[in-house]
Amino acid sequence: MVSVDPALVPDASGHFGPYGGMFVPETLMTALQELEREYRTAAADPAFQLELSGLLRDFCGRPTPLYFAERLTGKLGGAQIFLKREDLLHTGAHKINNAIGQILLARRMGKSRIIAETGAGQHGVATATAAARFGFDCVIYMGAVDMERQALNVARMKFLGAEVVPVTAGQATLKEAINEAMRDWVTNVRTTHYILGSALGSHPYPMIVRDFHKIIGEETREQIIARTGRLPDHLIACVGGGSNAIGFFHAFLADGSVRLTGVEAGGEGIICGRHAARFQGGKLGVLQGTKTWLLADDDGQIELTHSVSAGLDYAAIGPEHSYYRDNGRISYDFATDDEALAAFRTLAEIEGIIPALESAHAIAHVIKIAPSLPSDRILIANLSGRGDKDVHQAAEILL
Repeated sequence: MVSVDPALVPDASGHFGPYGGMFVPETLMTALQELEREYRTAAADPAFQLELSGLLRDFCGRPTPLYFAERLTGKLGGAQIFLKREDLLHTGAHKINNAIGQILLARRMGKSRIIAETGAGQHGVATATAAARFGFDCVIYMGAVDMERQALNVARMKFLGAEVVPVTAGQATLKEAINEAMRDWVTNVRTTHYILGSALGSHPYPMIVRDFHKIIGEETREQIIARTGRLPDHLIACVGGGSNAIGFFHAFLADGSVRLTGVEAGGEGIICGRHAARFQGGKLGVLQGTKTWLLADDDGQIELTHSVSAGLDYAAIGPEHSYYRDNGRISYDFATDDEALAAFRTLAEIEGIIPALESAHAIAHVIKIAPSLPSDRILIANLSGRGDKDVHQAAEILL
């Protein structure tokens, strides 16, 4: 396995090798440059970091536990399985790490209004929560299809004081929600900060979102060494845009002995329009501000996507993931809807933990590989969110 120096990316222009960059309307360039300046100043400001760490601890519930899945390990009969419990954070997923960090940036920049996009609803809930905590007006754009399958999170956002705007264009899922959020931002850029929810989009967002989620891997590294006296053998995380995965993996990128695997949404199989696994037949292209690997046809038109999990149902992957896939540091596989649903049920029945359908893709990969590994191997899966939001949807299929 290779090791890399994560400090080398992105470069000064926001590129991860050939990926990343700024592909946005001229009207947004000033806002993005202001955001990058403010972020770099804040990152070096002890007062900012102290406030952020205090909020992550006292408001969000960090550090999250590293849990040994004893019964799942016994059932599968192979490697030792640990779960990083991001599902136990306030709001139910890792998304709050980034939302709190960016709300502090918005305050520093003197913005009065927050907008965001959301697919599974967890980023929308996290953003609405952060906006309520700091008294910002908040508008969340969400595809109409996702609003139907994530009705619980829609209600949560409304209770938190956010306006939830349904998006009916196209497939009415995450890509279209991002389009509408970007249109809003272009119109209201002077007063509004866009809290992008994943490690994608134009520079500096992939860098900022990654950095606010690095705490996941930093905690994991410290916890597993304290628990076992050594590094793990393998880390596994689901990958939509890629925020939970890059945050989880980042502290281990320089450790060539640790295998890193991202699990994409295989949907109903690798059939055009029926999956969201970008590294299974995708190609290089530009989508919503960044150059990266995406699903498009020969004419460059974005293909339809599908996943049982709303948070993975997106045509592109974050540019840093494309970079690490190219250099071999992170490998990528996929889990189908059926495999993710089976993992959802297995973890609930065996460990008493109902995972988000997104996270269930990572658990499906664990279930696939753990039995063939020696018992002294250590696997850690990032349980990026809890499955409360998915219970109704899963019950319609499984019960």
